[in-house]
Amino acid sequence: MAEAICLGELLIDFVPTVTGTGLTDAPAFVKAPGGAPGNVAVGLARLGIPSAFMGKVGADAFGHFLAATLAESGVDVSPLVFSSEARTALAFVSLRADGEREFMFYRHPSADMLFTPQEVNVGAIQQAKLLHFGSISLISEPSRSATLHAVDTARAAGCLISYDPNLRLPLWPDADAAREGMLLGLKKAHIVKISDDETAFLTGTDDLEQACKTLWHDELKLMVATRGRDGCVYFTPSFTGAAKTFTVEAVDATGAGDGFVAGLLQGVLADPTAFTDKTKLGELCRFANAVGALATTIRGAIPALPDRKKVLEFLRDQ
Repeated sequence: MAEAICLGELLIDFVPTVTGTGLTDAPAFVKAPGGAPGNVAVGLARLGIPSAFMGKVGADAFGHFLAATLAESGVDVSPLVFSSEARTALAFVSLRADGEREFMFYRHPSADMLFTPQEVNVGAIQQAKLLHFGSISLISEPSRSATLHAVDTARAAGCLISYDPNLRLPLWPDADAAREGMLLGLKKAHIVKISDDETAFLTGTDDLEQACKTLWHDELKLMVATRGRDGCVYFTPSFTGAAKTFTVEAVDATGAGDGFVAGLLQGVLADPTAFTDKTKLGELCRFANAVGALATTIRGAIPALPDRKKVLEFLRDQ
């Protein structure tokens, strides 16, 4: 039985074989499994948390490859459904010299966009402790209604709700639609992982603390704002704090934030009192920072996500 269910998009990232080149100049691409919720599901499984993935892929070679990849990583894919109407989503990822990336998506529509409320596995959600989702599945119907149905089902069952706004502006009709959709997901969450770029986009201010206060609502237990090389800042109803990140040789930042989310959620599931203990939460964010840092050292998202042993060895060397 899965403790955590991750819901949303599952896709193929095509990553250039060389760093520091644009899509037009890349000599070749490597196929890598990806999609933020899928990355988190694998990250959790590798860190020892029973996880499942819920969503939709094409009944094509890429869709079956993704299902097999998640299953091989220990993720329960029984809530995953296959579409004969649309193909699996693709994303071509351009890596700059600093490991940061740009995306070009192929989803017109893709199978994940066609996930319906009727395809939500209610039984799996009711047996879980946590549901994690992102904003991409809120962009269009029917996946928007399916996502909201899953979240409402999880809330009614007493699950923790984890949310990553995960801004991908080119996928939305416009900036206003993106803000509305991203805020809709945030309002239903107990745990939010958000980047400084996303707080600025949603609130119009570069003052991170003020932005997080603006986004805060009474049902939130934890909001963690990531700041890239500057680590993260965390907010609870009782206290705030910060955790430094780690210096590594970054090759590909794809999936780093998802690794951070997995590192954070595994600790929350293992010890729910981390919400109310500043020392515990600081250590947990340090662990999550380590997972995120290690996820940048190999090309591709899922291939780079570390297991618990690797994270602990890394932390011992710091």
